[in-house]
Amino acid sequence: MSEIHPGWPAVLIAGPVTVRPPRRRDAREWSRVRLANEDWLTQWEPSSTQSWLARNSVTEFHRSLSRMRSAGRSGTMLPFVVCYGDRLVGQMNVSNVSRGALRSCSVGYWIDSAVAGRGITPTALALVLDHCLTEARLHRVEVDIRPENGPSLRVVEKLGLRQEGYYERFLDIGGAWRDHVAFAITAEETRGGTLLSRLASLPLPPG
Repeated sequence: MSEIHPGWPAVLIAGPVTVRPPRRRDAREWSRVRLANEDWLTQWEPSSTQSWLARNSVTEFHRSLSRMRSAGRSGTMLPFVVCYGDRLVGQMNVSNVSRGALRSCSVGYWIDSAVAGRGITPTALALVLDHCLTEARLHRVEVDIRPENGPSLRVVEKLGLRQEGYYERFLDIGGAWRDHVAFAITAEETRGGTLLSRLASLPLPPG
């Protein structure tokens, strides 16, 4: 199976930032962080018929964990959480994994507002993109961002992702269809060095 669907599970580390598979014991902290960040996250996440409390409960995490592990084993997804030191501060999922001639995927993420601006998200994304384009044997990675999401736009700018397109009315968020900007990178664009090394060459806020 590892020969067919490489790249997961994996633990990726750069300084105090760790990207690793989710665990059952993450449930309470994941739920606490998500519930504390309702105002911060609801403006960017897809609409749901569930209340914020229900969709971010410990019970829902356990249900989601089962689905994510199954998808990770089958190779259709690489699910990760983001930790800063020993603290869970976010999530980063590689989804829509396609093999064969395409060998592509997309990455979505969220981060705790309490640690935003410390360089954690760019570092975690660089780790994941480098992993996708090497160990996971993918050729192209896409990141889709709402044009109003300034912090996320700055993240992909730091990493040098190309703007490839503009998706009108792409996702239902907050009860309305929202546009997204598509950014991407291919393996050929990292042959001069990793994205993590590219990020390290830029001035970052202290961690």
